[in-house]
Amino acid sequence: MEITSVTSPRMRSDHLEKEGLKGTHGENFELESSLGATDPNHRFHSTNALEILREAVRILRFNCSGFMIILALLICPLSAVLMSSNLLVGQSIVKSLTVRLMLVAETSGVPLRPSIKQSCQHFAEMTVSSVLCFPLLLPFALLSKAAVIYCVDCTYLKESADVSKFFVIIRKFWRRLLSTYLWMCMVIVGCVTTFAVFLVVACNVLSAIGFSSDVIVYAMVMMGLVFAIVFANAIVVCNVGIVVCVLEEVSGIHALVRAFVLIKGHTRVGMMIFLGSTIGLTFVTGLFDHRVKTLSYGDGSSRIWEGPLLVVMYSFVLLIDSMMTTVFYFSCRWHAVETSDGEHQSMF
Repeated sequence: MEITSVTSPRMRSDHLEKEGLKGTHGENFELESSLGATDPNHRFHSTNALEILREAVRILRFNCSGFMIILALLICPLSAVLMSSNLLVGQSIVKSLTVRLMLVAETSGVPLRPSIKQSCQHFAEMTVSSVLCFPLLLPFALLSKAAVIYCVDCTYLKESADVSKFFVIIRKFWRRLLSTYLWMCMVIVGCVTTFAVFLVVACNVLSAIGFSSDVIVYAMVMMGLVFAIVFANAIVVCNVGIVVCVLEEVSGIHALVRAFVLIKGHTRVGMMIFLGSTIGLTFVTGLFDHRVKTLSYGDGSSRIWEGPLLVVMYSFVLLIDSMMTTVFYFSCRWHAVETSDGEHQSMF
């Protein structure tokens, strides 16, 4: 993989020493600029979600071949497993878990409306597929995230992204990356578990007091909205935490705390990135469920050929999401440097 030479917003002090450019922070700041499609001195300095998307597209254009290799070798297999996971798990396990969830909902006073039943089934499918596919997904998830971060970092550092160098780095830091990813999973599972416990307790209390089923449903909707906001914030922190783990000397819970501090004041931008990616992934997943999992048209002609196309579309959304998260990290670091007059460093 080869990347067009550009100027880094995180030019390392040792990098400057080799070129005889080390000086004051003000002098270094004048040397630091981001890539631009037409202007080599174009400086990316924004925490606007649309500008971050444009910057991600610029980086993709400068190293299209490298990111396409990552897409084909790492992200596409991950996407294929994610989108077809429901077809790989045993439906008997899903049905059993769905029945148990419906029993819990019924004993909590929740009316078993069709939407509640569908939610229980969807949650059961997601849980079973996540547990069974996690060992298979983990290597691709870690490598794809690290590869995208590495390519973006090399782009900003005026370096060529070398495959052998990338695997040397992965061999050196894989424990740190794995630790952070596991902490990320624990945070997500903790958020979902806490929400489920509070939901059951709240429904039991409202049912015991004597509120009607409609009031209980409204309470569930309100709690769901609050959970969606908290969960989205947790995902943003976790995604930036992976970038922090790869590029800085921290890992595990410390990387997540560092990410939380780093994006403070810019959470709205991270939420917009997460919302855009979620909408794109949900749209493609819906198309896959509707067009591929029902394997034929009314006349019996197969449409399973649409599956690979939708997998590529899903993979491209994941790629852009990872790139935007990495650019978002750089943008937050820029603002942190301006605020504290600190110095940027890079693990690469």
